[in-house]
Parts: sequence; C-alpha cells; structure tokens
Amino acid sequence: MLPAPAAAPGPAPGPAPGCVPVPGPGPGTGRRRRTAPAEPPPASWRRMVPQALVVAFLAGGTTAFVAADKAVRLTVDGVPRTLHTFADDVDELLASEGLALGPHDLVAPGPGEHLDDGEQVVVRYGRPLSLTLDGLQRQVWTTARTVEGALRQFGIRAEGAYLSAPRTAPVPRAGMALSVRTERSVTFMADGRERTVRTNAATVQEALDQAGITLNGQDTTSVPPTAFPRDGLTITVLRITGTREVREERIPYETERVKDGTLFAGTEVVERAGRSGARRVTYSLRTVNGVRQKPRRIADETVREPVTQRVRVGTKPLPTSVSGADGLNWAALAQCESGGRPSATDPSGTYGGLYQFDVRTWQGLGGSGRPQDAPASEQTYRAKKLYVQRGASPWPHCGRRLSG
Repeated sequence: MLPAPAAAPGPAPGPAPGCVPVPGPGPGTGRRRRTAPAEPPPASWRRMVPQALVVAFLAGGTTAFVAADKAVRLTVDGVPRTLHTFADDVDELLASEGLALGPHDLVAPGPGEHLDDGEQVVVRYGRPLSLTLDGLQRQVWTTARTVEGALRQFGIRAEGAYLSAPRTAPVPRAGMALSVRTERSVTFMADGRERTVRTNAATVQEALDQAGITLNGQDTTSVPPTAFPRDGLTITVLRITGTREVREERIPYETERVKDGTLFAGTEVVERAGRSGARRVTYSLRTVNGVRQKPRRIADETVREPVTQRVRVGTKPLPTSVSGADGLNWAALAQCESGGRPSATDPSGTYGGLYQFDVRTWQGLGGSGRPQDAPASEQTYRAKKLYVQRGASPWPHCGRRLSG
C-alpha cells in the first residue's frame, strides 16, 4: 500500500473573532502589546434575560397550584360525586360545599381530618325514628337510609319479625314511626297439654289463635288476652263453667237504747220491737279447670228494710227496802239457792240468779231480760217483792233459811 499523501499546509491561524491585532514593539524593545476592549452584547440578548426569569417564575407557580388542587370523592347520603378542592381538611371541604352537620349526623373521615388527593369522604344525615320494639316505645336516631339498615344499626333481629314498613322502605330525613315485633317463644298450658309456638303476635289472643286454641263461654287465660306475649312466657288457659244462685239473706236489726228516769235502774222496757230485714243476693258459682271456686257475690237487692228496736232503760235508783221483808236473812237464802253467785244458772237453764228466778216470774216482778244478767242488788230487791206476795213458798227447800 502506498503511503497517504501528506496534507497540504493550511493558512496560518488568524486572530480570534472580535479581536483586532495591534502591532507591538519588536523584539528587544521592552514594551507590552495592548488588547482592544470587547464589543457589548447585542440588544436581543438584553431583552431575553428578563423574559426567561418571568417564565421560570410562572413555571414554579403553576407547579404549586397543581400541587394544592386535590381530587376528592364526596358521598352525601349515598350519592357520590368527584370534585376538585383546595381544602386542607374535612371541615374546609364541608364548608366549601355548604354542608352543615347536626349532632346526629356522621362524617368519615372525622371533622378536622387532613385531606389527601384521592380521599373519599362520606356524609350521612341523622334521621329521627319513633321505634316501638316489642311493645316498648322510644325515640332514637339513625344514619341508615332504609328500614333494613336501621334494623342492622340497632342490632334488631328481623328474621320472622313483624314490621310496620317494608325492609326496603326509605327512612326520610324528617324521620318516621316504625313498629317491630320480633319472633318470640310462648308456651300454652291448655286441656292438660303443653304447646309452644313461635310468634310475632301483638297480643296473647293472637298467639292463642296461632296455636289453634279456642276460648269458649267464660274461658280466659292466666295472662289477660290483651297483654303483650313476652319471650319465654307460659300462659295457662282457664276452662270456666258457671251458674248463678239467688239466696234470701236476713238483715239484722239495730237496737236503740234510751235512758228513762221513770224506771228503776236495771229495768228495761221494749218500747218498739225490732224486726229483721231481708235481701236477695245473687252469687256466681264457678268451676275452673274442674275445681269449684268460692261463690262470688255479683248483685244484691233489699227486699225488706229492718226495723230498729227501741228500748227504754231505767235510771231511777232502786229502793233498798221492802216493807215486811227487810229483816230476813237474804244472804243465807242466796247461799243455799246459788252458792251466792249472781250469774248462776241451773243445769236446765230454766232458773237463774242469786235466788233462782224463772224468767216469767222475774219479768212479772218488773225485771227485764234474764235475772242472772241483773245486778245482785236488783235481784235481792225483787226477791223481797216476791216474798211479800207469796212468802217463802217460791223456795221450798231453802226458804227456811230466811228466818235462820
């Protein structure tokens, strides 16, 4: 191979652009070469620098603007939407959207929580609920939008329950009334058998019907048929048969006692005899599950009013002496006849008192009632009167004691 030809010599290097060569002193002269000053930059460069600074500032601001903007998914009462916001926290977001929360409303994340790009915020409004659960009424609040959601929120078992509104029914913001009767276990004891039913009945009578038990005539239950059947309740069915019975009953008369100063003390005179009244009483006679019950009065009617007895009671002091009988030994006669006991009565009940009067003789002497009920002084007084009338003959065995 032949060697490459040598490159032709190029022109000698000239001065740098913008520089004008200045002749300097020759060798050995001792003087430096002076360089001419550079020309100023063109006017277009002076205009471009400020514009570049403005562009750089705007670019930085746009970056900050984009960083502050957040995409947030906001769901209000189940209605979602996506929006852009500069809010830093949940409170600012709600305020910017004009959403005011009450004490029963719910927001998640909670108030004051920081917002990030892509955050999901859920708002649920509280709804008043007049809830009647198994017969007990109370006022509650729920954030659920349907009846089924409210039941879940309160932990109410809906399987087999009676609901006054469908499960899918909405719960309005203004609230609603909801009645719930859960399924319960009730036991009936009837006709010697035990039956347990599962029921959501509102009354014992409804549960009886579901159990296939019929009440006839006067039949009833140990729990009122209108009562609410609680879970685990045992109810006895009472089979009742009954009749009515009318009885005539006596109404006792009262006695009015009036003091009379014209009668001796211990003397009583019946001025008006008393008379018993009468009433007609109706009784209910019942047999419960084969057991006869105590008769129960259900009505009464007065047939005849009683007549009050009026008695005059003497208050005049008795005389202590009877002419012709004062000097006798009455204490000895009393000791012989009754052992000296004013209340003594013979075994036959015919004679009584200190001197063993019979009632007829006693009352013939002015006494009242029975002689054994009168004071001892009155008995002695009337014995003296009897002696004046008949001598000692009323006391054939003890009369001789009077002179002893």
